[in-house]
Amino acid sequence: MTNARALAALLAYPQAELIESLPLLRDIFSGDRGMEKLLVEMQGEELHVLQERYVELFDRSRALSLHLFEHVHGESRDRGQAMVDLAATYASRGFEVAGGELPDYLPAFLEFASVLDPAEGRNLLKETAGILRALGDRLAERGSRYSAVFAALLAAAGEAGLTKKLAPRRTPGEENAPAAIDKVWMEEPVTFMDGPQPVKFYARGERA
Repeated sequence: MTNARALAALLAYPQAELIESLPLLRDIFSGDRGMEKLLVEMQGEELHVLQERYVELFDRSRALSLHLFEHVHGESRDRGQAMVDLAATYASRGFEVAGGELPDYLPAFLEFASVLDPAEGRNLLKETAGILRALGDRLAERGSRYSAVFAALLAAAGEAGLTKKLAPRRTPGEENAPAAIDKVWMEEPVTFMDGPQPVKFYARGERA
């Protein structure tokens, strides 16, 4: 799943290498208007502006955290075991997350999906569709073109797209409103993939 790897790169903290690869990414996503507009916007910004915007969105707002289990387990003890299980899933295929990042970091998860058989990678994305849609909708509500990345991920998974349209961009700080942070995004359990140590997502407060 080449697109999963490209989308993973776009969801990582912006670096100079990403800017250099934007022309290639525009070729990959040619025909996807949402992605094209995001990439044009990124190409027209200074790197430090992209970095500041990324931090404001994804690092300072729990509601937009790129750590999958934040949206399932929150601060519960189940989160630690889920991390162990996901790391074991990676290890069972001969992979581990580099750079000290947590296993549930979405770009790492997408990198893993990208090296699987296409059908298996697609199924892996399907199992996180609820989280991907919630993140994409929240970004669209904030007027962020990053929402196009999540729309593309849902399309790659063969799932229904976002439910929110792109709104005018919000001012910094609005992403941290308590109502946005505290809302539970998923109600049904989701299984990552078949295997000796399947990982399950549950709504906060629920247990297997």
